Amino acid sequence: MDKTFKTVASSYISISELMLPSHTNFSGKIHGGYILSLLDQVAFACGSKFSGNYCVTASVDTVNFLKPIEVGELVTMKASVNYVGKSSMIVGIRVEAENIQTGNVKHCNSSYFTMVAKDNEGKSMPVPGLILSNLDDVRRFCNCLKQIALKKERDLHEEIFDYSSEETLSALTKYNVQLKLDSI
Repeated sequence: MDKTFKTVASSYISISELMLPSHTNFSGKIHGGYILSLLDQVAFACGSKFSGNYCVTASVDTVNFLKPIEVGELVTMKASVNYVGKSSMIVGIRVEAENIQTGNVKHCNSSYFTMVAKDNEGKSMPVPGLILSNLDDVRRFCNCLKQIALKKERDLHEEIFDYSSEETLSALTKYNVQLKLDSI
């Protein structure tokens, strides 16, 4: 059977929502947890649209809160599949907030979610290949390759790093910590 391929553009999802007072944190800005919930919904919709299957969140790889979002701003989340593996996809999401009175738009958040396509029994399903149609698609795909390589390196480091070595423990003295270990 021939493998199917889809363009990045076929995965595009965009949602907009007006930010209400009920979405605020104690400082009067829109609560980051509320934005995370919306991000997860958008990542699900984007991955499901692209794969044609139900998707689950495997990891939230990056969430950068760049600027606060105010009550009354119109938040738009734009998502696309930037990378595909066998059953996984990395969905990039850009969050913009628009002051609907002035028309000023600010970039508030960038996020990357790894989504996995599932069948009705919860087993991973293959996803279509990705057609890169322009240099932005290529740039985003290459950035995902870097992100995956860094994640693998970090996991390997975690496996082999000796946290109890004398060298490691003495290096901690240059940080704002005190060591009061029960035993070594």
